[in-house]
Amino acid sequence: MTDLDLCYMPASEALRQFKAKTLSPVELMQATIDRAAATKQSINCFTFEHFEEAMELAKKTEAKYAKGVRTGALEGLPIGIKDESYIKGKPTSHGSLLTKDAIGGHTSTMNERIIRAGGIVHARTATPEFSCAGYTWSKRWGVTRNPWNPDFTPGGSSGGAAASLASGTSSIATGSDIGGSIRIPASACGLVGFKPPYGRNPDEPPFNLDCYCHTGPLARNVRDAILLQNVMAGPSPLDIATLRPKLRLPLDYKPIKGWKIALSMDLGSFEVDAEVRRNTLAACDVFRSLGATVEEVDLGWGNEVLKAAMAYLEHLFGASLSQLLEEHGDDMTTYARQFAEDGQKSKASDFVGTLEVAAQMYQTLGPLLEKYDVLICPTNAIPAVPAEFDQTRDTVEISGRRVNPSLGWVMTTPFNMMSRCPVLSIQSGRAASGVPTGIQIIGRTYCDADVFRAALAYETAQGQWYANAGTRPSL
Repeated sequence: MTDLDLCYMPASEALRQFKAKTLSPVELMQATIDRAAATKQSINCFTFEHFEEAMELAKKTEAKYAKGVRTGALEGLPIGIKDESYIKGKPTSHGSLLTKDAIGGHTSTMNERIIRAGGIVHARTATPEFSCAGYTWSKRWGVTRNPWNPDFTPGGSSGGAAASLASGTSSIATGSDIGGSIRIPASACGLVGFKPPYGRNPDEPPFNLDCYCHTGPLARNVRDAILLQNVMAGPSPLDIATLRPKLRLPLDYKPIKGWKIALSMDLGSFEVDAEVRRNTLAACDVFRSLGATVEEVDLGWGNEVLKAAMAYLEHLFGASLSQLLEEHGDDMTTYARQFAEDGQKSKASDFVGTLEVAAQMYQTLGPLLEKYDVLICPTNAIPAVPAEFDQTRDTVEISGRRVNPSLGWVMTTPFNMMSRCPVLSIQSGRAASGVPTGIQIIGRTYCDADVFRAALAYETAQGQWYANAGTRPSL
């Protein structure tokens, strides 16, 4: 087995080999660090690197496996942690010049759970400034690129996490999702990304109280996503929104033969690229081959959906950034500054209007999900935008129609509005550019296992990406 094979080894397989003593955590960590060095200039997916400490922890973990003592659910895995949550004593930048090298005074609950489970945080993964874009570049860290085609973005805001997984520099990674920030990069990098229902996983205040906001896993396959989700999930005494009891997802599921699956190609109002359409229809054929029926449906959603989503994000998220404008506006990225300026203009009546739209949306989605087991649709309406894309300057056209450059090219944000629905993004194919495309699998409220059951059936039929050199990026 080559070092590159180690870097792309499924996390669950690495754990099995650690226990069988056929692979050492030190071997895996060294291969991962070497791969990070080899791809650093071309991909730029990490901010802070903790490689020396990670190697020391890997040696301690190796000794635990050698002694046969009890080990954690993630023991010895190199895990990329998004550079927006906190680890006590270590810096978090939020992709911004404004934070300097602020040292965490505490460890975020989800990071604490990962560390307690034996995960080794070897690096922090890059984000756009304050995680407020669907691509990943910042004044602080530069441009993060897609391993499948460096001319394109890996997505955002969890773009560094996705690029790390796709380039083989983490075994598993964390993300967060307030408008699609887990699913956008999962699609653009050919990964599995899960937006849990609101409250399933803990988050940092005050945005733990924002129902659009979710933390979740990114992985190269479905079972690895389940592995991390089972560690992240569960009630926390520090987050009043977290749900009781803890949900533990199984790793194996029954077939989906006989399932009824709804398809919406455009969610009623999105322009969708021809390659994305082609790959989505091919994915539907896979589900049919598994004995499910797939029927196209009309959700009755229109342009008001994206307008309401943007208004909501501007009112809460944008307004929170607007407090920085007077003193720090010149040091902010163009996109963060624009978002903050839009937040300043938002009114309470705009916010109330977004709630009315969300309520109307569920009047069709709720009954539809009673009739169908899951809904599927594309994740991104185009494979990806360019790596240096700037929504304050650049435009996006799909099928000859100009769309909103912020969120008009992704189809994720409506399901932040439908925040209690679990949503999983999985690969659907690749475009001529080499950039992957994805589909979202949307389940009934709080029925997390349904989307994983559908995704695992699909992945088993399709075969795992990254399994060999022919199904990996050629970096």
